[in-house]
Amino acid sequence: MSKVSVTGSKRVIDDVIEAAYDHHSLHVTDYDDRYEGFEPGTSLEGAEDVNERLVTVRSLESILDVSAEDADGPGKLGDDALTAELEETRERVNELNDRRDDLRGEIRDRQEEIDRMEPFAELGIELDLLGGYDSLEVVVGEAKPDAIEDALEAADGVDAFEVFSGGNVVAAFAAPADDAEAGVLQDALVGVDVAFLEVPDADASPADYVAELEGERADLGEELDAVDAELEEVKTEAAGFLLRAEEQLTIEAQKKQAPLSFATTENAFIAEGWIPTATVADFEAVIADAVGDHAEVEELERASFTPDGDHHVEAVADGGSSGGAAAGSASAADATDDADREAATDGGHATHGSDDPPVVQDNGSAAGPFELLVQGFGRPKYSEFDPTLLVFLTFPLMFGFMIGDVGYGVLYAAIGYFLYSNYEGTFRELGAVALWAGGFTVLFGIYFGIDVFGYHAYQLLPGDVHWPVDGKGLSPADIDWALSFLVASVLFGLAHLNVGHVLSFVSNYQQHDLKHALYEGGSWLLILNGAWIWIFSQHLPGPKPDFLFESFSILTFGAVSFAGFPVAVGYAAIVAIVLGIVLLAIGEPPELAEVLSPIVNVISYARIMAVLLAKGGMALAVNLLAFGAYIDESGEGSFHFIFSADYLEYVRSHPEDYELVFAGMTTAFDPASIGAVGILALVGGIVVAIVGHVVVLALGITSAGIQAVRLEYVEFFGNFYEGGGDAYTPFGYDRKHTEE
Repeated sequence: MSKVSVTGSKRVIDDVIEAAYDHHSLHVTDYDDRYEGFEPGTSLEGAEDVNERLVTVRSLESILDVSAEDADGPGKLGDDALTAELEETRERVNELNDRRDDLRGEIRDRQEEIDRMEPFAELGIELDLLGGYDSLEVVVGEAKPDAIEDALEAADGVDAFEVFSGGNVVAAFAAPADDAEAGVLQDALVGVDVAFLEVPDADASPADYVAELEGERADLGEELDAVDAELEEVKTEAAGFLLRAEEQLTIEAQKKQAPLSFATTENAFIAEGWIPTATVADFEAVIADAVGDHAEVEELERASFTPDGDHHVEAVADGGSSGGAAAGSASAADATDDADREAATDGGHATHGSDDPPVVQDNGSAAGPFELLVQGFGRPKYSEFDPTLLVFLTFPLMFGFMIGDVGYGVLYAAIGYFLYSNYEGTFRELGAVALWAGGFTVLFGIYFGIDVFGYHAYQLLPGDVHWPVDGKGLSPADIDWALSFLVASVLFGLAHLNVGHVLSFVSNYQQHDLKHALYEGGSWLLILNGAWIWIFSQHLPGPKPDFLFESFSILTFGAVSFAGFPVAVGYAAIVAIVLGIVLLAIGEPPELAEVLSPIVNVISYARIMAVLLAKGGMALAVNLLAFGAYIDESGEGSFHFIFSADYLEYVRSHPEDYELVFAGMTTAFDPASIGAVGILALVGGIVVAIVGHVVVLALGITSAGIQAVRLEYVEFFGNFYEGGGDAYTPFGYDRKHTEE
């Protein structure tokens, strides 16, 4: 990428913008108002009118629900045709939309009136009988009739009363005592749970009035359907035009607002930005063809990567390297006076300040969707290693290991396929990530004994099959596997962090020198590997648990026997730790406070094993409640599910071989004697199984997904990656609906 500047007279700013826009390669950087004599530019004449028309077009698209799928192919659209057709469409759509809003309001009013009148229709008393008395007080409300009667019987100020009810609506008539004050009826009902209703003012009976309102509502609904149909016709006719108009006006708006990113004086402008180095000469030619010598393009810096991945930014223009265009040429800015030219230069070059080149991430179709996870932390800077490929290699691996179930994996993959097939953009990328995560979940589910929703399906294979991996470590019989998975998680963390520190070492070596690389990356590599080599050595073996060494044999099915590194290697590891601390103390003394982080960060990867056991334990709990389980004493304490009432009886009849853990809900169902309790238990067990596994499925996304992302962001990225780069967004537009 090359940083270039364009300096010219304001007389040609429109032509320069047109030429740069059509070239579609310049990533414009904003002027930040840091230099005396320069101000950010203002929009070109006509920008306000273009923006207003663009707002109108987008409003019409929203009203008609126009989407890209409604396009009728690209076409040309002149300014006069756009103005005339837009006004015609606006008037027609606004008229129909106003009518639609009015009809919806009238329908809403009718519905509210119906809702208000229906209680009185249920009551069945004419409205004129519910008021207008001199010697009676009447209230109508939603309440229980018994509660109303009890309250009125206990009231002192009521001589006589009558209560009528229909549905949940009650009408109470009361004759007040001679000395009672007005409102005695409502006062008597103060402690009663009643929602008072206002009696509507209508001549017809409540039932007839409700029927009349429903008829009016139906007529209004037919009118609304007709208006909706007419709007749909307008959409069919105008959708293509609106999409073309939006695109054309968007292009015009971008051009009109481009000077907002420029540095300007009264007579001159300076635009800066980044452009692919290979296109610099062509860009210069395009600007020259457009305005001749009234503007000058100058390449100021060149940022590139060498084959070894090193990143360089070198000055290209004479006399300055921080950006800007030469303003010393009078022909480059005819209308620029001496004061402007002096303000526009800094050692011969105008400057906007330093900025990093923009970034294009291109990781291919397989790893590309994982850019979404990287960008969640921050887009890589131009000088940084893009970790997308590493996330692609490790995130699905961690996720799959933590869930490790064929059933859940298939569902994750199905969800991912749905998102990938039916959406674009972010949801499509999430779908691709879910497909990879689901695939690895299936693979690890097979590894864990063909686990299908917590059940070891290998037991259904013909013959006496012995599966190499004895579960996930949930039952007493396979506790050694749980400890082995803890060691595997730690070893994975060690490898993962080593990659991060190696990248830190390489980055510091390329950007600085070997000394900085040793201080920044080499010190942590020595401490990290020295500490863990010592932990896995026979030096001071007392406090080190046996499973640290025995797990290697378990994980490799006996192919590798590891008793720990020799004592001499342990001493060498201590030397490496001390050397790493010394390098750190010389190069980065403040970081000595974090000298234990290599141990802590690796232990943090134990969360992989923890989530594995947690999700496996949740699936086991669901199956335990639904189907019941027992422990096979002869198998050193393995869990087995029961599934049927007959087998439950068999387990109970052999206490010497089996220990019943829980009977289960579905095991109460006996096919030989179907009863209400058995059927209820069967249905309840199935519901528990389905709902429980759905919950585990959802929590798997949040727990395994969040934990895997956390390990990537905190432990891994924290060693070598900062992020904060800008996406390469060249000034221009890829037309879809319009033609030049």
